[in-house]
Amino acid sequence: MRTNIVFTLTGPDRAGVVKEITKLLLDLGGNVETSRMARLGGEFAVLMLVSMPQEKLADLGRSVQSLTGRGYTVTTSPTGQTHAESHVGWLPYQIEVYGADHEGIIHEIAHTLSQFGINIESMDTVTTRAPVSGAPLFSMSALVLVPPELPGKKWRSALEDVGNQVNVDIQVSAGPR
Repeated sequence: MRTNIVFTLTGPDRAGVVKEITKLLLDLGGNVETSRMARLGGEFAVLMLVSMPQEKLADLGRSVQSLTGRGYTVTTSPTGQTHAESHVGWLPYQIEVYGADHEGIIHEIAHTLSQFGINIESMDTVTTRAPVSGAPLFSMSALVLVPPELPGKKWRSALEDVGNQVNVDIQVSAGPR
């Protein structure tokens, strides 16, 4: 029987770490279903959903010791159904945000979404520099799931108000099904 786990790793960035992680998982019969990886500052961060034989979970604990012994922090957590699987009928939306970077943008948007019971499925943010001025620019892309009984106009209007308050452009479109 196969089980899903969330595998996370953070630690020093170096060439070959992804090869080492995926080899370790492959040797245990694991398959990476979904992943996100990024260098954040000088650290490398990995977040994966891995499907593997349930009887190999104990071996996984021993196998990651080779990584923890070299300064990596690793966690493995069994998981159940995704929010989408357990909330059939919820509607996916894509949210894009752009503007000058400043503190609190993510918090204000997340706060507004949570007030309406909207679940954030994924979110990616980045800060870049404007080409001429060098001013910090913020962008965010998020996939959210909205309860089917929630009127679209009400939560979208509240999100638009937040965008005006924090001085960013927010665009909402139908998400992937």
